[in-house]
Amino acid sequence: MEIDRDFLNSPPVKTVRFGGTVADTLAKHRQGDSGDYELLRHQLSDPEIKDAQIIKWLQEFRSCVTQLTKDHEQLIYPLLRLPWVGRSQAVVDEYMAFLSNLVSAQTVYLCACLKMVVSHFSPKRVIICEGGVDISDSDDDDENLPRNFDQCHQALQLIARYVPSTSRFLMPILQENFPFVQKSSRTLECYVHNLLRLSMYIPALRRDVLELIIGKMLKLDVSASRSDIEEAEENTVPGQRAEDGAEEGLFEMDEDMSAEAPPRPSVMAHPVADRLDSLMAVLLAYIKDVCHVNGSFHADRTKDLYRDVLSVFDKLILPTHASCHVQYTLFYLCSFRVALAEAFLEHVWKVLQSPSQPAVLRQAAAGYLGSFLARAKFVPVLTVRACLDLLLSWIHRYIDSQDSSGRAACCDISLHGPFYSACQAAFYTLIFRHRAMLEGNMKKGLEYLQGLNLERVVMSQLNPLKVCLPAVSSMFAAITRKYQVVVGTNTNPLDSFFPFDPYLLHRSSQLIEPLYQVWEELPDTEQPPRTTGQQCSQEDEDDFLSGETPKTEGIVGMTPSSYEWSLRSPSSLGSPPIAFQRH
Repeated sequence: MEIDRDFLNSPPVKTVRFGGTVADTLAKHRQGDSGDYELLRHQLSDPEIKDAQIIKWLQEFRSCVTQLTKDHEQLIYPLLRLPWVGRSQAVVDEYMAFLSNLVSAQTVYLCACLKMVVSHFSPKRVIICEGGVDISDSDDDDENLPRNFDQCHQALQLIARYVPSTSRFLMPILQENFPFVQKSSRTLECYVHNLLRLSMYIPALRRDVLELIIGKMLKLDVSASRSDIEEAEENTVPGQRAEDGAEEGLFEMDEDMSAEAPPRPSVMAHPVADRLDSLMAVLLAYIKDVCHVNGSFHADRTKDLYRDVLSVFDKLILPTHASCHVQYTLFYLCSFRVALAEAFLEHVWKVLQSPSQPAVLRQAAAGYLGSFLARAKFVPVLTVRACLDLLLSWIHRYIDSQDSSGRAACCDISLHGPFYSACQAAFYTLIFRHRAMLEGNMKKGLEYLQGLNLERVVMSQLNPLKVCLPAVSSMFAAITRKYQVVVGTNTNPLDSFFPFDPYLLHRSSQLIEPLYQVWEELPDTEQPPRTTGQQCSQEDEDDFLSGETPKTEGIVGMTPSSYEWSLRSPSSLGSPPIAFQRH
């Protein structure tokens, strides 16, 4: 008889099961016989376990789920570690049913079930060992990841349906499982994507989820300075920046934003910037999806999201000094409707003029006000003028109060920080938007600018031009030369922060660039004069031109860089104005 070669070459399928049913095993365990109990525990941990066996066991466990109290953790935990994600649909369906039964009958296992599902929010790591050295440092390129993530979210939705209090227990688990910010872009991207997806079907968690994500992104943002990112890009792709020796500064042409700029690589040279870029792309895509249904703008969903993002802005973004990119989440969201942009402007305006707010937050609010007005293409000239009217009115009233106090006003940053920041916001806005104001009707435009009475502001005893950034002062003087404004000495003690300076991240910039007002070189007639009498040193000037604030004596920071400040910062201030609520 001929021997069956296939039989010899094929090992038997491992379907052997030892011990009795789960119900029998539990009964024996209660009577003190733990032999089958230990056997079952070991078999559940078998890495070679087959689909048929998993299904059989899950069905048996479901039939006696009421007996699976906290005393049976040694069986439940191996069950929760079973490799069910990515298995056959039959295994997935049976596992979902088991989870539903378990959390319904034994809520003591709710957190363990939630932790298990959340553990699948990031791709598993590939284990690579060469010459006895572990070089595992790349993520698994599993094509099934989207399907696996779908299964995780189905499981979470089921659990939330059976246990209404799920959201209360889930948030701490999401925080604990957040990957270290040093992890790869893909690991972080997957985790953040899944957190945002979760917020779609558990809306009660959305504000907390956004706060968690944005808090982590801010840590990346402040650890990758603008100058470090630019240096890394310059060294990697030579010729994309200005020629060697060219002067760089606040009003340099924003070359990287222009249509003529060569295409940039999708991967950032700076590793932290690359991780941040991935997360910004995910977050901006999420914002777009929430605010649009089947491609059409949805006002109510957008208003709800705006309130959540604004709350996180107040708590985390506004008090954080030197972030370069995370604040663009609000910039992008506000671009969907003028009413949103106006609501944001009104919000930061309220913070700026509120004496009950800490000075550092009021100064930060002024930075956001001026930078947003200057850089957001979607803010119409009418709105810019309305904001300037408010700003200059407040500035003049401030000067009035100083003049009527009977005391000689002096240039003191510690006393008048919000005032100086408000002046700089007004000057900065005028520098970027004066052309738009003069277009169409030059005569009316000039009358409007003259009506702002800027000369009184710059000639006041508080001398705001003395503490503004040198580039702002000189450029403002060039533009307002027709008002006979003369720039005085400049010591620049303002630690200035323009939150919407040019966006440097490659992938996510595709959504920002069409909305962004780049700096356009002034005609020769408007160029600022080269002055030699300024008191700041050449070294200070170079520091500023490379994007750093000169380190002068007595600087009062716009906002502290310490995250502890967020614990003391105010909660959301105000709500969208009536005009916005009507839209």
